[in-house]
Amino acid sequence: MDVLRAVVTGASSGIGRATVLALRDAGWDVVGVARREDRLRELAAETGASVFVADVTEPEDVAALAEHLAETGPVHALVNNAGGAKGLEPVEASSDADWEWMFRVNVLGTKRVTSALLPLLREGAAVRGVADIVNLTSIAGHVAYVGGGGYNAAKFAQHALTEVLRLELNGEPIRVIEVAPGMVHTEEFALVRFGGDAQRAASVYADVPEPLVAEDIAAVIADAIGKPRHVDLDLIVVKPVAQSAPHLVAKGPLRVRGR
Repeated sequence: MDVLRAVVTGASSGIGRATVLALRDAGWDVVGVARREDRLRELAAETGASVFVADVTEPEDVAALAEHLAETGPVHALVNNAGGAKGLEPVEASSDADWEWMFRVNVLGTKRVTSALLPLLREGAAVRGVADIVNLTSIAGHVAYVGGGGYNAAKFAQHALTEVLRLELNGEPIRVIEVAPGMVHTEEFALVRFGGDAQRAASVYADVPEPLVAEDIAAVIADAIGKPRHVDLDLIVVKPVAQSAPHLVAKGPLRVRGR
């Protein structure tokens, strides 16, 4: 069998970029997909991955991606990583535009890419014996929190999409894997959420002992799709030890009580 090929969206930074590196280290061919061509060129030069410039919120871009992939071989794994949050205001005061953006990228982007690539994943499964769809959601898609509003709603919807897809694909050799991270310290997530306010973004992680980093999540993804083909990790929740829930994060060193 030829080398396995994975497609990773949102590959220009953060968890997506780290996932490309992890899969390349594991011997996969990888196609990194993102909007920023300059970042993708750097990624290709560093890792040897193939890249494709596309915005998952644009139907024409996704159609072009599917056409490109069909011309270059089967797909054995899809990592729907493109997503993000905007704002932390109460529902009453939050921005409609922010909500629309979060639904377009987190929910419709995942749906659009999955629909377009499923025929290629079936081809890959026919050869490999299994194919994988990995959806990056969040603990925000399982537990609501004050200020979560639009992000909670989008991630709950993406979680539901994932659950329904797994039911619909029952009987096919396609694993549908949900990875739901907690606090992950990346260079852009909080910065985007707070409209470029670097000080406010940095405050999210201040004094938190060892928040997760992108490489932690990438390692989980690589492990999940590398399992024997009969093993399906439906839902993987990954949090730093300092975080018990979206709204409950320890500050300062972790200490054993009574010592």
